[in-house]
Amino acid sequence: MQAHGALSLSDNELLSILLGSGTKNRSVSILADEILAILDRTPADEQIQVKSLMSVEGLGKAKSTLICAALELGRRRLPPKRKQIIFPGDVYPFIQHIGSRLQEHFLSISLNGAHEIMSVTTVSIGLVNHTIVHPRDVFTS
Repeated sequence: MQAHGALSLSDNELLSILLGSGTKNRSVSILADEILAILDRTPADEQIQVKSLMSVEGLGKAKSTLICAALELGRRRLPPKRKQIIFPGDVYPFIQHIGSRLQEHFLSISLNGAHEIMSVTTVSIGLVNHTIVHPRDVFTS
């Protein structure tokens, strides 16, 4: 991170830095993957709860609180981004964090009449090169 900056790191690597270390039985990378899975399943407009992070084996109250605090600080300090989608490329800033994942992610992006992003939801997480999605999952997200 010191050599290339935070933008050069994957989400897993950033979380690993926040966590510092894993446990005797679980590496910090595995813990970070499980936290990312919880974050992916949580709608963007909902706040992550400490209790949901504590469901990860090896993550206690202190580390769960640290992750929640870091997410809230990021939400407060980042300037609001332009959320209107005019061209397909306008979507990229909102989903670029998914690019470093090792599995296919099928995302549903809901827009209002003014082409503003209402929500970005992970509908399905598949294997390395494909995922299965049923239309009802897309329409209920």
